[in-house]
Amino acid sequence: MNEGLRQRARESLWQDNPALRRLLGLCPLLAVSDSLVKALGLGLAVLLVLPLAGLGAALVGRVPGIRVRLPALLLINATLAACAELLLLAFAYELQQRLGIFIALLASSSLLLATRHRAGPHAPLTAATDAALTGLGFVLLLLPLAALRESLGSGRLLADAHLLFGPRAQGWGLALGDYQGFALPLLAPGGFILLGLLIALYNRLEQRRRERLPGQSHSLHAGTESPASPTDLP
Repeated sequence: MNEGLRQRARESLWQDNPALRRLLGLCPLLAVSDSLVKALGLGLAVLLVLPLAGLGAALVGRVPGIRVRLPALLLINATLAACAELLLLAFAYELQQRLGIFIALLASSSLLLATRHRAGPHAPLTAATDAALTGLGFVLLLLPLAALRESLGSGRLLADAHLLFGPRAQGWGLALGDYQGFALPLLAPGGFILLGLLIALYNRLEQRRRERLPGQSHSLHAGTESPASPTDLP
C-alpha cells in the first residue's frame, strides 16, 4: 500500500470518519442499527454503491461543458441503488422488506458521501477508492453500533441471521447467558444515546492522539466541524 493510499485510508476510517466526525448518514445509521443483520445488509449495499457512485461522479466530471452534473449524478446513483435493491429482492427478500426505504435512499446519501473528497475529473480510480474508504468508515461504525443495540436490547446477537444467510443460519443466533435485555437500546432514543457515547469516546481518543502530536491544534472535535454540504442527505 503506497503512502498516499495509506493516508487516505487513515483519514476515511478514523481521522475524518464520515459518521463520527462529520455526522453524515445519521438517518440510515440509526434506523437500521437495531439489528446486526440489517446493518450487515445495508453495509453490503453501501460498499457496493459508493465506489461505483464515486467512479461515476469522476467520469461525469470529465465531460467538458456539462451543465447538468447534479441531475446526472442523481440518475447514476439512483440506478446503482435500484440495482442493489433488486439484488436484495432476488437473494434476501425478507431482509429487503425490513430495510424498507433506506436502500432506495442510498441514491441521495451516496451523492454526498461518494463526492465529499472531490477527487477531481482526472482521477476516477482515486475517486472510487476514496468513496469505498468512506463507505467502509461508515460501515465500521454501523456494525459495532448495531451489535451494541441488539445485544443490550434483546440479549441476543444474529437472532435473524437467516434473513441474510438463508435457512442454514437459523441456529447462528448467540444468546448472552440469562440476560433478557431491555427495550431502550432498540428504540430511537437509545440509538441516539449509544451513538453519542461512541462519538464521545472517539472525541477523547482523537484528543489524546492530537496531544501526542507537537504543533497540532486540539480545538476540533467530532460533530463540530462543518460538513462538506450545508445539510445532511438522509
